[in-house]
Order: sequence, then structure tokens, then C-alpha cells
Amino acid sequence: MRIGLLGTGNVAKALAQGWREAGHDVLLGSRRPEERKDVGLPVAGLRETAAHAEVLVNATPGNVSVELLRSIGADAVDGTVLIDVGVGLTDDFTELSHPNSSLAELIQEAFPRTPVVKTLCTMDSTAMTAPDALEGPSTVFLSGEDAAAKRVAGALLTDLGWPESAQLDIGGIVTARGQEHFALLFMGIANGLGTHTFNIKVVAQGQGR
Repeated sequence: MRIGLLGTGNVAKALAQGWREAGHDVLLGSRRPEERKDVGLPVAGLRETAAHAEVLVNATPGNVSVELLRSIGADAVDGTVLIDVGVGLTDDFTELSHPNSSLAELIQEAFPRTPVVKTLCTMDSTAMTAPDALEGPSTVFLSGEDAAAKRVAGALLTDLGWPESAQLDIGGIVTARGQEHFALLFMGIANGLGTHTFNIKVVAQGQGR
């Protein structure tokens, strides 16, 4: 599958490498691709990346993602599954930039013909691509309105090492708020543990016996 990843930071590079190792054709998108030739992966401009992609992944800072996608243009992303892993935070990382909504909802509203799936935003880039390195199984969440798009996202999660048993569909795109708002608790847990590489597991009644 051709996967275009918007962004060239740690998350985009980790996901691109993970999917590349699983056999996918990956391309990173940058506003200044000529300055990002050192990332060790193919890099192109944003529109070229969107045109390349069967699946587009937003791995840009959440407070600029909608503007960046608008710069690409709706015509370039219409009908393309968009997996959103971004979280919008203020410059000092103490508050959400979308406290009464979510980035995923804003993207879906801005691009109604682009099926958006929110996932992977409740962990760091290491856990995203190496869930087996954690001490025991954990949970990855999916939010979105389009069932077919969720199946595509789920298959790509499996390619990163997340079995179906670890994937929890929590509902429509509005539930992306819960995933993104977890960022505040994530920072507290990271402070308590002294590491950002961890994840959570949803345990239902009776499962712990």
C-alpha cells in the first residue's frame, strides 16, 4: 500500500519505518523537502505526498494540522483515508489547543469527503511501532465515522504489531476527544514513571480473574 505521512518528526519517521518494514511504499511529506534529505526515508512536498498516497497520515503538530491540510487542498485528499495521530497542545505543552473539540473532528469538518480515523495518539512513537516491547499487551483506540476506513486503519495497525485483540473501536469521530484529551494524563504518567514509553490497557470486568 502507498502511505503518505505528513510530517518528518519522530512520529512520522517511526511510523514510516515500521510500515516500510512491513512492505508498504512510504513517502514523507514536508513543506521544505529539500531541507529534510537527512531523515533516511523518501521525502517529497506535501501535495506530491498526498497525490502518492492511498492512505494519508497526519503526523504534524496538532495546532497547525488543519492549516497545513488546507494548503494541500481538498481536491488532493478527497476520498483518501486519513489517519490522524496528532494532538494539539499550546506552546508550553500545558493545555490542549482544542479543549472543547478535537483535531480529528476539525479535520473531518474541514474535509467532509475525506474519511478520518483517529488512532495511536495515546502513546509515544516507540510504543506505536513496538507494542511487543512493552510489559504485556495494551490497547490502541480507533475513532471515526467510516467503517471501511477503520478497517484499513486496523490492518495498518496490525502491520505495526497491534493484533485485533488490542484494537478498541470506541465510536464516531467525536470520541477522538477522549483520545486527544488523554495527552494531559499521559504527561502526568510520564512524569511519574520517568519515561514516555508506556501504554495503557483497558481491562473489562472479569478479565483480571
